[in-house]
Amino acid sequence: MKDLYTLPKAELHLHIEGTLEPELAFELAARNGLELPYASVEELRRQYDFEDLSSFLELYYATMAVLREASDFEALTRAYLDRAAGQGLRHVDVFFDPQAHTARGVPLEAVIDGIRAGLDTARAQHGITSTLLLCFLRDRPAAEALAMFDALGDQLVRIDGIGLDSAEVGHPPALFEEVFARARAAGLHVVAHAGEEAGPEYVREALDVLRVERVDHGIQCLQDPRLVERLVADRVPLTVCPQSNVRLRVVRTLAEHPVLEMLERGLVVTVNSDDPAYFGGYVGDAFQGLREALGLTDEQAAALARNAVDASFAGAPRKREMHEEIRAWERG
Repeated sequence: MKDLYTLPKAELHLHIEGTLEPELAFELAARNGLELPYASVEELRRQYDFEDLSSFLELYYATMAVLREASDFEALTRAYLDRAAGQGLRHVDVFFDPQAHTARGVPLEAVIDGIRAGLDTARAQHGITSTLLLCFLRDRPAAEALAMFDALGDQLVRIDGIGLDSAEVGHPPALFEEVFARARAAGLHVVAHAGEEAGPEYVREALDVLRVERVDHGIQCLQDPRLVERLVADRVPLTVCPQSNVRLRVVRTLAEHPVLEMLERGLVVTVNSDDPAYFGGYVGDAFQGLREALGLTDEQAAALARNAVDASFAGAPRKREMHEEIRAWERG
């Protein structure tokens, strides 16, 4: 069997704030004169035992308080990309949560400047290409999302798309119909989290009301055979995050995760790390975990990697390059 860490990969479901490792959190806290409510890196890491999505989000938002300056966001982005480059990453569609930062008084421009600087450095140093997607927090009012979209102003040209994330249950996609319509009219890509903890009806709403190009997570589609048929027929990509699903107790164990069943049923599934600092590993670790728990074969791994390339927002020439790299890995 081939080394899965060398398999060329595109990652489509990655929250940059979710790459904040405890060591960097303490470093940035010291730099910004802040004090974390934990005595050590080890104590903070021990908090990463979550009961569900809500318990994760509580720590996620609390820890990102150390991100204050553009240089902090650049350091965060560079740390993720340096690590992921060693696990086969070639392209990433990056999510970020601006409302979580502007609510703390961090200027939107500083957030985008820092992330973009990190992405530019990774392209120069590692050859990793990227797009940047602004996610709206679905557990905040839809009017706030519209205000955030308006606040982009001349920053609009610096993002490539929008998404919808945070606590899913009770916050259906249709609440955000207007801001998604405006984003589509502006020529942006549109994606949304759906079918992680909530049922398949959220997936249908994301498709029918928000008209998304990809569904983030989407594993609950398996409850609805007709929805599965539709997703297969329309080739709608699903950005599945197995480690996240286990750590947030959506799926009991990795050995019970349905990702390979979904692949066999013809769904366009991809494998992603979601919030890797919190969920036990980066994109290469996600593939290796599936090999250890589910017996992921080289052929299945290559199929998942090809799905991710096709579903990514990379340009056509870049996709051709990545497909050739995957073929070379298969021949190797």
